[in-house]
Amino acid sequence: MRKMSISLVVLGLLVFAGLLQAQQVCPGLPYVANTPEDELMQAVNGADKPEEQIAALDKYAQAHADAKFMPCVDEYYTITYLKLNNYDKVVEYGEKGLATNFKDVMLVLNTLKGYVASGKVADSAFNIISLAPGLITEESKPARPPSVSDADWQKTLDDNAAQAKDELAYVVYAFLQLVPRVTDPAKRIEQLDRFAKTFPDDAAKNAAQIDFDYFTAYRMANQADKAIDWGEKTVTADPNNLDAYNFLAYAYAIGRTNPDKAADYAKKSIELAQQLKKPAGLSDDQFKQAQDNELGMAHLSLGYLNFTRAASAKSKKLGPAIDELKTAADLLGANPELQGQALYYLAYAYESGYPANHRGAIDALSKATSLQSSWKPQAEELLGKVKKAASQASE
Repeated sequence: MRKMSISLVVLGLLVFAGLLQAQQVCPGLPYVANTPEDELMQAVNGADKPEEQIAALDKYAQAHADAKFMPCVDEYYTITYLKLNNYDKVVEYGEKGLATNFKDVMLVLNTLKGYVASGKVADSAFNIISLAPGLITEESKPARPPSVSDADWQKTLDDNAAQAKDELAYVVYAFLQLVPRVTDPAKRIEQLDRFAKTFPDDAAKNAAQIDFDYFTAYRMANQADKAIDWGEKTVTADPNNLDAYNFLAYAYAIGRTNPDKAADYAKKSIELAQQLKKPAGLSDDQFKQAQDNELGMAHLSLGYLNFTRAASAKSKKLGPAIDELKTAADLLGANPELQGQALYYLAYAYESGYPANHRGAIDALSKATSLQSSWKPQAEELLGKVKKAASQASE
């Protein structure tokens, strides 16, 4: 249920908004008096509204499309479109500017701000992130002017180091917002590996989220063993991560690989799910559906565990398994796949008792066969057998 809220994006932009004032615009691209570039800068700096600045930039770009000053024009476009909250345009001009030989920190940060606020992502955004550390280091260590005193120069270096730290912090923040948007699990893993190599210290500091992103990516890729490994790392770094606990409980229970840990994790999942707070932006119905799904999955894990334990015990006490599976089936109404699984196991539990509860099994399987899930064929097959057994028992 981890979702990035709009307020988080806005907070991220506000926290780092001061960087614009601290940075030098277009370093290395000076302009001289009485040139079209001088005229452009006077128009941009003298404009009262962002729209007027855009008009001045458009006029220059149309007349001087091949000018060496164009990367700086693109940078000013990003600055101005940020004021207008037009994040698609920020990204467009940021990417355009960075495609040239000229690259600087402000253009990098502005482009990343555009990506973060737009809700979009692209491979090029991660290329920009990997580019950032070198640019930030380079701009933080300029050549020392000959007339600057030792004290003043040291202050400049200290100020630059503090600014560089803030700039790198935003780059890391941007990565953490962007990587969950990558829908291809292989690409997500590739970018996580790349980040861990480029930002090893920050990867360690943000282990809870990085581990969770790896876990999610391997889960999306259906690589269960890797997902389990990263799920364990996730709950170690974040002891309140419901998604990881619930997945691990289910994996350990259904796979019968670690019943004791499955039981502990399923109970922890129920505890965490009951403590969930409704995130901003979700309706009451949406929140209840998400919470019920988490609870249902945990009860499914416990129900299957209780069933397998009862099946292997002499007492065959199936009551706890039936109760858990009935609860799971009721809660998983918005998840046909898991609900179908819960109903199938419930029917099996009814049939495993003595005497068998054919009526309960038929009801559960009838509902399971009405769902569009991978459990439908199995449920249909078992339903036929149960009906036959029920018919024979009544003769």
